[in-house]
Parts: sequence; structure tokens; C-alpha cells
Amino acid sequence: MEKNIEELRMYFKAGKTREISWRKKQLNGLLNFMIEKEEEIFKALKNDLGKHPVESFRDEVGPLIKDINAALDNLADWMSGKKIKLPLAAYSTSATLVAEPLGVVLIFSTWNLPFGVSIEPLIGALAAGCTAVVKPSELAPASSALLAAAIPNYVDSEAVKIIEGGIDVSSQLLQYKWDKIFFTGSSQVGRIVMAAAAKHLTPVVLELGGKCPCIIDSLSKSWRTEIILKRLLSGKFGTTSGQACIGVDYILVEEKLASTLVDLLKNSIRKTYGEKPENCVARIINKHHFQRLKALIDEPRVKKLIVYGGSYDEDKLFIEPTILLNPPLDAEIMKEEIFGPLLPLITMKNIEDSIEFINSRPKPLAIYCFTNNNKLMQRVASETSSGALLFNDTVIQYAAEAIPFGGVGESGIGRYHGKYSFDIFSHEKPVLKRDLFPDFWFRYPPWTSKKLELFRAAFLYKYFIIVLVALGFKKSRKIPNIEA
Repeated sequence: MEKNIEELRMYFKAGKTREISWRKKQLNGLLNFMIEKEEEIFKALKNDLGKHPVESFRDEVGPLIKDINAALDNLADWMSGKKIKLPLAAYSTSATLVAEPLGVVLIFSTWNLPFGVSIEPLIGALAAGCTAVVKPSELAPASSALLAAAIPNYVDSEAVKIIEGGIDVSSQLLQYKWDKIFFTGSSQVGRIVMAAAAKHLTPVVLELGGKCPCIIDSLSKSWRTEIILKRLLSGKFGTTSGQACIGVDYILVEEKLASTLVDLLKNSIRKTYGEKPENCVARIINKHHFQRLKALIDEPRVKKLIVYGGSYDEDKLFIEPTILLNPPLDAEIMKEEIFGPLLPLITMKNIEDSIEFINSRPKPLAIYCFTNNNKLMQRVASETSSGALLFNDTVIQYAAEAIPFGGVGESGIGRYHGKYSFDIFSHEKPVLKRDLFPDFWFRYPPWTSKKLELFRAAFLYKYFIIVLVALGFKKSRKIPNIEA
């Protein structure tokens, strides 16, 4: 491991990664990997998560191809220096912001989107000109093995290392000094990563999660309600069987609408997933997580509140899409991120009360709200805080590379996707250039009251520069009345 990391450092120091041609070559390599290995990616995701190829393309292959192409199309613009407008106090000075690569970075991936969360940050790292170690999740072994075997054939193996392993390997990697650490996973492990990074003052990006609420404002017997139900189910059970950080965690709805919503959800689940939902719903990743989810709904206080579903098959690692009505707020299912196909409904006297409910809990990665009420939209937007806020749909923010993806507070630190991925692996360095003439004499000691007044003029008045230039030529001239 030490040899691999040192090789990455030496390669970065050689300067080749700063060339746009090198960066584009690496991005094209990732693009070829996604296209040529599509079937193998589908198989790996089927083995690890039981995902259908359509879901795999929708969630991972398609978005990554799109984002790589976006990086290729915009890389020259991202790398070009940006002119900075300077105040008149910096007369005869020009300045440019230049994006320079941070260096050698460490990327920890996760198991629920094993290709997306490995390659998405790697796109940004390579576009920025960094070298990288990618540590895939050992909980998705087929995906991890494919990445380790194939990626070195598509990108520069001296610049990108895929290192497989479990917790011991992750712990070992955290002992080394990095120029940035990018981590996706639980807040519990995120704290460990941040503590290790602090020893070297290494900056971190933590993509965590949290309990993402969904507010349902109104329902009616119309095509609008049917669309709401489809988007809601897709944002819960269609995101790797609820095993996604941006998936809907629970619903907030008014008491008077609760029974109607339950009936509509039941019918929609049957219609969408049929009599055998195990054929089109991803399975739980492993027995540990299966037992965790099973314990959530087997808690006596919670089990009696199941209004739909609740069955499971441990051998197949399958849990049926399950709806619960008003589980106790101090039950584990309402205290921890569910990360599975269990959907609690919490009723409110008034839908506006949902704002206070959300604010009483840690800031989520996303808030979803289905409403046509503009006043409610404005209140939710201005009175809550979250990584993202989406009205009348769910999870689509993940696929939009033009907007940043990331959390706030306990749901994460930093943001990425598209240009934001390039930015997090770059340092924007100001490069300034000033002419030697004119050189204003009052910049230097000895200090006098006259020089103080000139500094006041320089920093506080808009049109001082003509006077200062004149003073630069004739120091003995009387101080003019700037205000006049």
C-alpha cells in the first residue's frame, strides 16, 4: 500500500496530470469502461444487490456516461483562468483565479451505488488533475472486483489505484497523509474518517445521509395523484429497495388524509410491483442489514402499526415493501436512517406543522414536498435546512450534474457532481500581477497624518485614483478635498 501511494505522489509531482490532453484521455477511458463493460456491470449489480438491468442503467450507468461526457465537453472551460475584478485600490494590478489540482486523493465508495459513488468522484479527481486511490465497498464484492480488475485497463494505472479490502484496509489507508479524502457512507463512519483526517489537517468531503422526509399536502381523484404516487414509490422502494441516502425515509401527512393515502399506496404498490415484488425490488445487501431492518419492524410497539406488508424472506434477503402508520417517535425506526423498504407515515394536525417536525430533527440530505400551495412552498424553502429541497418529485437531483449534490450539518460536508466535482479536487489559486509604475509613496513608513488621509481616500472613495496618480508624481502638493 505504501509503495502504491508513493507511486501516486511521484507521478503527480512529475506534472503530467496538469495537461488537458492527459485528463481527457483518462475521462475517455472511464467512458469506454462504462460502455464496454455495461453487461458486466449489470451482472455485478445483480449479484450484489439483485438489481434489474433497467434500474442499474437508470441509477448508475446512464448518469455516469452523461456526467463523463459533460466533463469532457466543459473541461477546457473549467481549467481556464477566471479574471477577477479588482477594486481601484489595486490600480495597475491584474488578477486571475487558476484551478490547480490538490494532489493525491482518497475516495471511499459505498455498496448501494458501487459504481456511481466510485466513479462519480473519480471523474472530478481526474478532471482536476489529481491522482487517486479508490476504495470500493467490500459489501458489494462483485462490483468491487470488477472495478479492481477492469479500471487499470482503461485509465493510467500509475495515477489511479483500486484497493480492495475490508475495515482493516480502510483503517490502514486512513493512517496516511492525503491531499483530500472523499467519503460516502454513514455518519458513524464519517466521524471516524474526519477524526483520522484531522491528524494530518486533511480536508474532507463527507457524503452522509439522514432521514429524508416527504411532505404530502393534498390528494384528489385525478391524474395528479397517480403521478404523485408513482414518484413517491420510486423515491422509496425504487431506489435500491430504499437503500439510498436520498431515498424517502418517512412521510408527513395531515390526519384527515392518512387513511386515503394508505389505501392509495397499497393499490399503487400492488400495481407497480405485482404479486411477486421480489422480482423487481432489489434485495437487502447482506444478513447484517437484513437483521437490522427486521428488528425495526419486529419491535412490538411498531409491529402492530404495520398497515401493509411486513413479510420477509431471510434466505432471499428480501423484505416486502411495508407501510407503517404513526410508529412511536422514540422507536428506533424513527430515530435512525431506515435504509430499506419500510415506510412510516406520521400524521400532523395541520400540514404546516411538518416544518416544525423537520426542524426538530437533524438536517436531512433532502426534503421532498408534494404541493401546489405556493405559500407552503415558500415556507418550506425559507424555514427548513437540507442538502436539497425538491417539490413534486423525488431523488432526481442526483442525476442533475448542473446542481451540487451534498448535505448540510449531519447529512454531510462538501458537494460534488459536474463542475462541483472538479472544484472539490482543485484549489483556486489567485495569481496577481502588478506594474512597477506608478508606485504610491504613501504606502511606506514613516507614517504621517497625511498618509492616513490618503489611505482613507484610497479605501473609502470611488473616484480617488486620479488624485492618487497625481500625488504619485507630485508628493509636495496639498491634499485635495476628495469629497468636493
